[in-house]
Amino acid sequence: MTNMKTIKYYILALPVISILSSCSDFLTTVPHDQLSPATTWQSETDANKFVIGCYDDWVERYAYFYWDCCSDFGYSNFSWDGFRVIGNGSLSPSDYGYSLYNFTTVRRCNTYLENVGTVDFSSDAVKNDLEAQVRAIRAFRYFMMCSLYGGVPLVENYQSAAEAQVPRDSEETVRKFVYDELDAIAPMINEAPAERGRIARGAVYAMKMRASLFWGDYAQAKEAAQKIIALNQYSLEPDYAELFKSSGKDSPEIILAYQMINDDYTYSCWENGQMYPNADGGWSSMVPTMNLIDNYEMANGLTKDESGSGYDAEHPFHGRDPRMAMTVLYPGCDWQGRVFNTLDETLPGGATNWDYPWVADNASKTALSWRKYLDPMYADIWANDCCPIVFRYAEVLLTLAEALNELGSAPTNDVYGYIDQVRMRAGMPAVDRTKYNTKEKVRELIIRERGSEFAGEGLRRGDILRCKDASGKMLAMTVMNDNLKCITGTVNYSESDPTLRATVVPGVTEPIEDRVFAEYNRYFPIPQGNIDDNPKLEQNPGYAN
Repeated sequence: MTNMKTIKYYILALPVISILSSCSDFLTTVPHDQLSPATTWQSETDANKFVIGCYDDWVERYAYFYWDCCSDFGYSNFSWDGFRVIGNGSLSPSDYGYSLYNFTTVRRCNTYLENVGTVDFSSDAVKNDLEAQVRAIRAFRYFMMCSLYGGVPLVENYQSAAEAQVPRDSEETVRKFVYDELDAIAPMINEAPAERGRIARGAVYAMKMRASLFWGDYAQAKEAAQKIIALNQYSLEPDYAELFKSSGKDSPEIILAYQMINDDYTYSCWENGQMYPNADGGWSSMVPTMNLIDNYEMANGLTKDESGSGYDAEHPFHGRDPRMAMTVLYPGCDWQGRVFNTLDETLPGGATNWDYPWVADNASKTALSWRKYLDPMYADIWANDCCPIVFRYAEVLLTLAEALNELGSAPTNDVYGYIDQVRMRAGMPAVDRTKYNTKEKVRELIIRERGSEFAGEGLRRGDILRCKDASGKMLAMTVMNDNLKCITGTVNYSESDPTLRATVVPGVTEPIEDRVFAEYNRYFPIPQGNIDDNPKLEQNPGYAN
């Protein structure tokens, strides 16, 4: 794996790309970059270049880093980034924030599939593999949009704006399309990728697995997860923190990651520069919340509210799940040769503390920052080869545990075993079988475990939308109707234990943001501009402009 080539998405910058000047308002269904039919579709090389173009931003890399800001685990510092209105529930058809109602990638994939028939390939295997990659990208894009907006149009490459005015297909229709496509292409695609970043069979199964879990099709989720395991290609990375470093890009845990390079500013990863603390030149644009800290169990496996847990409200970072310190920069931790301090307005000696929440716009307003994907610090935080992970093996294990639990009447040893693999890799104790002895208790444990394992990786909002709390309500209705607050306190530099340096004043907080989540916020509004372009689109309920 260490010598695997990396797919280079920057191929889009080559001169074979031409810009279309007409039909510019196809409800975002027409791409502004296509290979000219007169000079393209002549060879296998041409086809491969176009496939690489289909990979460009296929998972919305910008949104990936912000996505937890749309949940209880994250906060978006600036309204112009487009995620604050989603997080606080104030989004509307005219103020919808960052829009993922975008068919550019779908259109690229359609164009490939419509034109590739004229190309002579060196073998059917190469032809089938490239076609399967494109269909996988398109299917996953439809899943993403459908999970956010409900039913969306299954579009073709229309030749006029009038022709492109089509109604939304039902959510069930899109769901069936996604499943059928992924099932059809799994036998066609390579079992292992030729280059890092290419979709191969494991990634196709992972797409099916994630979509099935989100839509509650547990038998399908179980089957897809088992197929990934049967490939015998993936295993847990022994060091959890290594996964999110540049040195961990070839980890056996990674099924698929979005590939970036560090030798071209345009195609390197600049988004994580927005995540760095203010004192490091970052913008603190997306930051974790204390809700995430509260989700972590104590190191002994008890939740912070359980009797005997050892939780100390004055030292909330002490004695926690080791993943907390590997995921979050918390007040008092060691960071870049200094003590990370977001609680004191001035540093020892009287210097201004540029990480104090209220000293500058770019200081984290939650007094927390992400550590995941930032440590060790890149030489250039605005141009680097950070490769965000799309699918990894830990998700397979926890999905299989959840699916088996939901399909059974009581938790089995297999369910406990899959959870234990993930927990114990991070240094947590095995699941207490006597405490988590019912289907309902294990369900709650798995959702908490997913929160701790995948924090900052964009899975939290999907989990709180699809899961129910103890009362049967959508979990988001409980956790998102809670105003965000910033802790207050001080940092003791003489304390040697980083987790004890911060002394928080219990119950004394600074307000950050009021949040609401109505049931209709389960779906985003279709942007009004898209409805203006296509009057046949029906707006989602609850979003009268």
